[in-house]
Amino acid sequence: MPGGAARRGPRPTPFNELPAKGRVSCQGRIESITYVPADRSAAFSAIVSDSDPARRGSNTSTRTRIRVVWLGRRQVPGIEAGTELRLEGMLSRNAGMPTMFNPRYEILARQENE
Repeated sequence: MPGGAARRGPRPTPFNELPAKGRVSCQGRIESITYVPADRSAAFSAIVSDSDPARRGSNTSTRTRIRVVWLGRRQVPGIEAGTELRLEGMLSRNAGMPTMFNPRYEILARQENE
């Protein structure tokens, strides 16, 4: 294919264009992760923000972060603050924040010096 290898899956949607709910593909950088106490049901969550700096600060009133939750897991190998991911899954609202449960993901890069 001309221009190099084609990416698999749908083209990522910028965070400021994500619908309120539905199947989406997006790309972002992990801002933070949350571990739950051992006495609670296993879940691992991360806050992901738009990885494009031009879109990140373009409009503070638009949604630029989503919560990603992996149920039944206490950790996900390779998922840590600074990691860039491509995500695909069902977007919904949970506790007032756009949330994706158990998404398909691809680790794209990790910033060593951030």
